[in-house]
Amino acid sequence: MNASAAPPADTRFVIDVRQLNKHFGTRHVVRDLSLQVARGEIFGFLGPNGSGKTTSIRMMCGLLTPDSGSGTCLGYDIVRESVQIKQRVGYMTQRFSYWDDLTIRENLDFVARMYQMPQRKEVVAHALESLGLLSRANQLAGSLSGGWKQRLALAACMLHRPQLLLLDEPTAGVDPAARRDFWEELHRLAADGISVLVSTHYMDEAERCHKLAYIAYGQLLVQGTAQDIISAQGLDTWSVSGARLSDLSERVRDMPGVEQTVVFGASLHVSGRDRDALEATLEALRTDPTLHIEASATGLEDVFVYLMSRTPDPHHQDART
Repeated sequence: MNASAAPPADTRFVIDVRQLNKHFGTRHVVRDLSLQVARGEIFGFLGPNGSGKTTSIRMMCGLLTPDSGSGTCLGYDIVRESVQIKQRVGYMTQRFSYWDDLTIRENLDFVARMYQMPQRKEVVAHALESLGLLSRANQLAGSLSGGWKQRLALAACMLHRPQLLLLDEPTAGVDPAARRDFWEELHRLAADGISVLVSTHYMDEAERCHKLAYIAYGQLLVQGTAQDIISAQGLDTWSVSGARLSDLSERVRDMPGVEQTVVFGASLHVSGRDRDALEATLEALRTDPTLHIEASATGLEDVFVYLMSRTPDPHHQDART
């Protein structure tokens, strides 16, 4: 199949992969990953550092060949047709990878030349305007703040008008206002039919995704909407505020009904699946007048901490066998 050939007719999913595996030496980095991303969807990919997120993203877009497994990206086979995939996706790495000694306009022009785009000047001008970069077009990239560098990187990703954006922790080190602006731009792109797979550490960003997947130690633990993932764990959560919360966390951790205690700022979240036992334990704590106890909605962070605490590290198991 040549680069201009059309993908197969079934295009419900921009990503549809099954049982992907990848080793680096003796380390099993991604284990039996199966994932589907629908068209026009912002799909959040979450997990701690070293969990295999970047390796998974690279396999799904044909940048890295899996050891085993199969799948398609934009209708093309991720192993046999990686060239066609690369021409149709925009990939934004966590690390800023453009040229500090070139201006924004010069960076975009250089990328457009690499893609051998016709009407290069018009393409660059459109990118500058649509991403709000026109006022800084002649500023050196090396002098930009993190938020503006991020916007330049997104503009470069969009030059060839990709159908799918793959964003690897794109807002790391960026201030909250710039992160908010970036996510508003992602939702605008999704509304125009562009699909987005984005990895992130931020729970507020995860909640802005249409669907989520959580990966740990190379294993996919859960996927679905934020509410689906929260509901599936069946956790009841209470918030306790007062003094010496770390000591309180240690004290209540082994009490009836308590499966998890996590300090979040000025409050302690106490969670469990046995509602009656948990409420009885918390009722006993109410005898302490220095504590304020109230029911709290279980959040994504509560759920992800819960999942991680119950997921063994297979790398340690591998070392013992």
